[in-house]
Amino acid sequence: MKKRLTYVIVSVIICLIIGFLSSIVTQTSVNDWYLTLSKPTFNPPNKLFAPVWTVLYILMGVSAGLVWSKGFHHKWVKTGLYHFGFQLLLNALWTIVFFGLMQPLWALLVIIALLIMIVLTIKWFNVVSKVAAFLLVPYLLWVGFATVLNYKIWELN
Repeated sequence: MKKRLTYVIVSVIICLIIGFLSSIVTQTSVNDWYLTLSKPTFNPPNKLFAPVWTVLYILMGVSAGLVWSKGFHHKWVKTGLYHFGFQLLLNALWTIVFFGLMQPLWALLVIIALLIMIVLTIKWFNVVSKVAAFLLVPYLLWVGFATVLNYKIWELN
């Protein structure tokens, strides 16, 4: 139990660090460039994004920690965590491309790849832990919504 908790805590910290670093990139343009964009009517208020992403990063970390605690030497654990790591990199890349480079079209391509990688991560996590897979469902739903939002922002601008 103590071992599992350690893996979960480390994983949550890693995810929150990625989220924090992404927020730095976001802040560079959210108060200027992003404000100038035409957005769809279903665009959430900006103040909603930070708490939602914080909860999602925590759920992602718990999920990864549960899988990791099963032993990295296991083929399915390793496969799942490689997928998880890759989707986490795509998550950060989307922020860089959308907010840092201010390229909604390229960000759309990244977020589609991210969406696919989240589905694959859930698939592999489900082999190891159904709870871990389930914990990623809110993330999948939010990124699905973000994909539609990204598309509409690109389309409107």
